[in-house]
Amino acid sequence: MEGRTSMLLQVVLKHLPFELNPTSFVSLFSFIIAIVLLIKLQTVTRRNKPDLLPPSPPKFPFIGNLHQLGTLPHRSLTALSRKYGSLMLLRLGQTPTLVVSSAHMAKEITKSHDVVFSDRPQTTAAKILLYGCTDVGFLPYGEEWRLKRKICVLGLLSLKRVQSFQYIREEEVADLVNKIRQACSEHDDHVNISQMVIATSNNIVSRCLLGEKFEAGDGKSSFGNLARKVMVLLAAFSFGNFFPSLRWMDFVTGLIPKLNATFRELDTFFDEVLAQHKAAKRNDDDGHHRSEKKDFVDILHQLQHDDLLDIELNQSDIKAMIMDFFTGGSDTTSTALEWAFAELMRNPRTMKKAQEEVRRMMGKKSKVEETDVRKMKFLECVVKETLRLHPPLPLSVPRETRSGVTLGGYYVPPKTTVFMNAWAIQRDPEFWERPEEFVPERFENSNVDFKGQDFELIPFGSGRRGCPGLSFGIASLDYVLANLLYWFDWKLPTEASKSTQQAIDMSEIFGLTVVKKQPICVQPIPYLI
Repeated sequence: MEGRTSMLLQVVLKHLPFELNPTSFVSLFSFIIAIVLLIKLQTVTRRNKPDLLPPSPPKFPFIGNLHQLGTLPHRSLTALSRKYGSLMLLRLGQTPTLVVSSAHMAKEITKSHDVVFSDRPQTTAAKILLYGCTDVGFLPYGEEWRLKRKICVLGLLSLKRVQSFQYIREEEVADLVNKIRQACSEHDDHVNISQMVIATSNNIVSRCLLGEKFEAGDGKSSFGNLARKVMVLLAAFSFGNFFPSLRWMDFVTGLIPKLNATFRELDTFFDEVLAQHKAAKRNDDDGHHRSEKKDFVDILHQLQHDDLLDIELNQSDIKAMIMDFFTGGSDTTSTALEWAFAELMRNPRTMKKAQEEVRRMMGKKSKVEETDVRKMKFLECVVKETLRLHPPLPLSVPRETRSGVTLGGYYVPPKTTVFMNAWAIQRDPEFWERPEEFVPERFENSNVDFKGQDFELIPFGSGRRGCPGLSFGIASLDYVLANLLYWFDWKLPTEASKSTQQAIDMSEIFGLTVVKKQPICVQPIPYLI
């Protein structure tokens, strides 16, 4: 090796146009090699260098930006995005997290990169509660996910299916109206309307999904209580989500035992329900009368029996799909109902305008029909404005990038957790005048809708991972509100403050959904037709 180097030096020296002593030559040769290496390094770097990463707030060692989330992350992240931009890259522990806070970026994701942003992070709670993430909500993007989503959308959540459950909505809302009337006849000064609409919403979902409602002894929905518990646990802090090397801490904090206990409770509950449905199916096969009124589980079993599915579902698959409806259908609908009623109580002029429309459309009818509700345009505006100001999931269920991608001129690495901050997007002054105020009239001459194509209003998400249960949830929300406005006038209890704006507490509690911290207590006055 040394001989070859010496020979090389001699050849180079021989062909130089000027004389160099060996020391000078070594210096020159070293300089040339350094220049060549520098040029090569710059070429490789230029070839492999990604676009700039999105801007980030300053972070602490190890924990990154975790300390900046606060107790209401949708609000904390909105404040940070106003300072650092609508694309913001955080480091939550060891997890890179992109926060999207503008309609423009949400549109670019959905229209240009939807497949790249179509995975879900496999969180600690989701893996335990959702049968190893085999449900539609958290299943990784791919063929199995497409087939299961197709079953949900076409077999269970189509407009025809949603309309077939009209009788359940009518029966449960009639029961709600009767309970309120009973409270009036007993001269109760107020009713807890929050508790009542939450129970009604949960009973509707429970009957549509499982064929019956499950009520506790105090009249509350045990189904709904369990669903809300799951939503809180899905959003609970997990060391494993942010610090994979510290996942053992989730045992120390008690999170894993709590998740396992809740899962066992749910799994036992679902096993009992499925066993009841199988027993009912055997009775039908034995010649007993078969009801034409089918719930989601009946429909799923029927599709499977008739070999109309493109995928074979086992018991765990079915329970995982039930869990999606269980969590996504109950807590989100009841949350939206509660916020809608709270805003109407805080805005008497809007309440009066909505009531006048409902009563004008109904005339002297003794029953509210869903066909009538669909014609109530101002009520539709009220619902849109409620979902704009109070999206039940202000931070969308997180996505995860399947590969690196350039978005808005920035490079987003693979395996980045992505949150779309619907709460920030829907209060963006670029799109909304007086964005912090409840103004349903803004939609009276507007074509903006919440179905995922108008990106300034995305309470149900958009693209492949948008919520498939939109029609189901809106049908219940519209119908319950229309009945409350038709059958009763509403006022605050006598001991409450004269100012409705101050009397209705609008503080929030963050779970996966954001619910009201304090219930709404109001005095109903029966409307005489």
